[in-house]
Amino acid sequence: MSLIEWQQEFEIGIPSVDHEHRQLIGLINDLHDSLAERPDLDRTMAVLGEINARISAHFALEENEMRAMGYDEFADHKEDHEHLLDEIRDIMDRVQDDRGWDYRDELGTRLRDWFGVHFRTKDARLHRFLQNLP
Repeated sequence: MSLIEWQQEFEIGIPSVDHEHRQLIGLINDLHDSLAERPDLDRTMAVLGEINARISAHFALEENEMRAMGYDEFADHKEDHEHLLDEIRDIMDRVQDDRGWDYRDELGTRLRDWFGVHFRTKDARLHRFLQNLP
């Protein structure tokens, strides 16, 4: 079962960003599934690092697009991105420090909840902004 089910409403209207949204959701689902196999600490850290790197790269693309179009809520949107990246790094630190902690449910819940809210609020706002561009 997927952690995050793709929904058409996740699209914002920038083809490169929408494509990455689809890829990112698939990657998160695949990596979350791989963590269910209870890998060792090194593999776990590699998976978490991959999630962090791919999300960070996606956010950089999206932020470049918003900057280029003069998006009026860029700072708020970027701040929301930074909040998720901070949460992922916090989980990585905690996994590294507390090897007995079962982080999988918390990571999955945080990712699923954050993306659901972010798509419905921040990305939906960006989509409306794009529709109103001349």
